[in-house]
Amino acid sequence: MVADALSRRHVLSTQLEVKVPGLESLKELYCTDHIFSEPYAKCNDGKAWDKYHVHDGFLFRANKLCVPDSSIRPLLLQESHAGGLMGHFGCEKTYELLADHFYWPKMRKDVERFVQRCIICHKAKSKLNPHGLYTPLPVPNAPWEDISMDFVLGLPRTRRGRDSVFVVVDRFSKMAHFIPCHKNDDASHVAELFFREVVRLHGMPRTIVLDRDVKFMSYFWKTLWEKLGTTIFNNVSPPN
Repeated sequence: MVADALSRRHVLSTQLEVKVPGLESLKELYCTDHIFSEPYAKCNDGKAWDKYHVHDGFLFRANKLCVPDSSIRPLLLQESHAGGLMGHFGCEKTYELLADHFYWPKMRKDVERFVQRCIICHKAKSKLNPHGLYTPLPVPNAPWEDISMDFVLGLPRTRRGRDSVFVVVDRFSKMAHFIPCHKNDDASHVAELFFREVVRLHGMPRTIVLDRDVKFMSYFWKTLWEKLGTTIFNNVSPPN
């Protein structure tokens, strides 16, 4: 059990060093942080103390990386709220993603404050019109010309680390592809999956229905066109 926990800590710290700029600065901040300075000092001899343990210079609490104040907390909040397939989820989903790997006191309050101040979320809510009528989608004429895409998130993790499913449905035949993925996959990776699992078999669709923000769709189309060897010019908009 101890070996397994150490392995998880090593994998997490290695992945974060690649993805999170400024991670090394945490090691210096532990010594002066009003919360983590005491456990960091008591664990520096290699022994665990009250759920805390130091590995590779990083402080962990119950296998979660401790993040001091005045460090990378804003970056982690931003990525958890708006990064990957999560889009711009609410407080609970954002908190769950953060709390899976990180720890700091009053994290939930910080998440709530961050989400409440999210400009994109406020703009999206202001554009909602509960009294409007839905515009029906056109009836498809042939297989795999008109498709819809969605994601099923938060599933039990597989041995390969997949915890979500990328669902692509042909609106004409109702045939579907269920593609394993990870909830942290970004738009570029989703486009790679779409090209490999759908376009390679059925060709490019005429329309795609996907409930994702503009930024996600922009990166999705950019990656897809690059795979097809096509250049997007500024005065040409991708299909809706």
